[in-house]
Amino acid sequence: MKLNKILYICLIAASAASFTSCNDFLDRNRYPLDKQTDTPAYWESAENVEAQINGLYSNFLGYGNADSWVNNFYYRSINDDQCTKQISGVGCVFANWEYEYAQETNTVWDASYQAIRKCNYIINNVENNSMATVTKEDYVGQAKLVRAMQYYELVRAFGDVQLIDKVLNTNSPELYGKRENRNKVMDFVLEDLNYAVEHIAQQSNKLEFSKDLANAMKSEICLFEASYAKYHQNDKVRANKFYDEVITACNALMGSYQLCENYKDLYISTFNTDNERGFKSLRENPEVIFMKGYELGILGSSIVTYISAGTEINGMNKDAFDAYLFKDGLPLAKTTCNTSDIPEVEYDNDGEPVALNISKALAERDGRLAQTIDPYLAFPGMTHARANSAPLTSSTGYTISKFANPNFTMTEATTDGRSFTCAPLYWLANIYLDYAEARAEKGELTDADINNTLNKLYKRAGLPDNRTVADLSAVNDPANNMPGVSSLLWEIRRCRRCELMFDQYHRFYDLVRWHQLEIMDTSKPENIDLILGANVSNAPSTLLSDISVTNGYLDAFKTIKATSPRKFTNREYLQPIGTTQIALNKNLTQNEGWDK
Repeated sequence: MKLNKILYICLIAASAASFTSCNDFLDRNRYPLDKQTDTPAYWESAENVEAQINGLYSNFLGYGNADSWVNNFYYRSINDDQCTKQISGVGCVFANWEYEYAQETNTVWDASYQAIRKCNYIINNVENNSMATVTKEDYVGQAKLVRAMQYYELVRAFGDVQLIDKVLNTNSPELYGKRENRNKVMDFVLEDLNYAVEHIAQQSNKLEFSKDLANAMKSEICLFEASYAKYHQNDKVRANKFYDEVITACNALMGSYQLCENYKDLYISTFNTDNERGFKSLRENPEVIFMKGYELGILGSSIVTYISAGTEINGMNKDAFDAYLFKDGLPLAKTTCNTSDIPEVEYDNDGEPVALNISKALAERDGRLAQTIDPYLAFPGMTHARANSAPLTSSTGYTISKFANPNFTMTEATTDGRSFTCAPLYWLANIYLDYAEARAEKGELTDADINNTLNKLYKRAGLPDNRTVADLSAVNDPANNMPGVSSLLWEIRRCRRCELMFDQYHRFYDLVRWHQLEIMDTSKPENIDLILGANVSNAPSTLLSDISVTNGYLDAFKTIKATSPRKFTNREYLQPIGTTQIALNKNLTQNEGWDK
């Protein structure tokens, strides 16, 4: 499938609405079937088939579309890396779980099944056309790849779900079927993934569905399933089966890509290189496997607006800050480096305090930290501005710079829908992390494996890049709050956390698959670092009048006058099914804990 730049961008732009061009039947998902797309002759045209497959790109949200703040990065995800607040009818509360009760509609359920219908429709019609077998298999593989992703997201969210592999009509009995066991659904997902890996053509422009993308998605999905089998089901056989699939998928990719030199380039690059303005192209980044494209004047996003405008943003918490290693490759409790996180106070010519500088603290740590947050603190009553931002403030004092391109104009950085940096969706760092974890979980990780994966990430982060299995196994960080998790696995998980900080929903669903959501409970005293922010112990009292401080650190929970903590119960591992769906289908049952 050839997908040129203009078509790709236009398709993405259309996804912000209801995809009203290129035979929009599939995106409207309406009944009865459109006559044009319900005829065999329509599906004999490669152009028509590609138009329908191109519509599936709208399922990859990336940084979001135009002035919508809905995206798959940073502030949209709740995890243990950031302090968030939300306004409700009773005032200001600390961010709770994504769902507090079963709503009438769950958009994950509805959107996923709409996308699955599109995929089934493509598969059914392409399999019955008269194109060459290899061409048909390529198209079917692409549709099955997206179908696999949708079922993965359904199972991840709901557990057992309805398994539908054909096009249904309004009177099809399968519409009212029961939920299938999640394992059966995930076995079906693996079949789709393997078909896609075998039959999709190899593309190279990072914007098309490809064999490499199929392997990257297979790695992510199978790692989730392997971990779930091990930590939720205590099924070692199933776990190892899926860990082996991860390893196979990663091996197919690791020799074809290489890490880019600058970590932040993954998040601030544009569609095209523009030397005059200092922009690098994400398409030309050797690390990127698949991306979502944006271009100035055609399609933008609002992610940079969120971190560059004057509205208070979600700040990195102390727990995440302390997760980053020091320059000697050791954690806070073991390092020989200067561990101080106390900022330097800067004064104006009149001797008035004007800034709190944490550059020295950042210089002692993993280089990814300095490329993720700003070198100055900003909190209610105390602001800091980048060269192209409004005065900033954050819930914890740590403001986020990871997605901010320094070459944007003030208007581009602070206006909704004007950001045009492209979103990485799958890239080599993910693959290195997946591979190292799968090998370690099987007890097969070797020093050579670490050299080929983690050590490369450590090197880019300015950390010692000669680590061995013995080194990581001997760290024994007392901050390890995951019972039964070895030092080796803890360090792999730490590297994953820091490498993918604020990326998509990785951290939340990592905690889900590891059966570790309990560490997000902010009501427990041992989790206090989740609600604390920057060290302000030496800040002049005149700068602290609008915040609360606990043990010398900004207390986000008290500062926003939160009314309740985030308490964990086992129901949080699954989302509630929409009550309307259950009312329509009497064979559906609600997930445990959500029926009251």
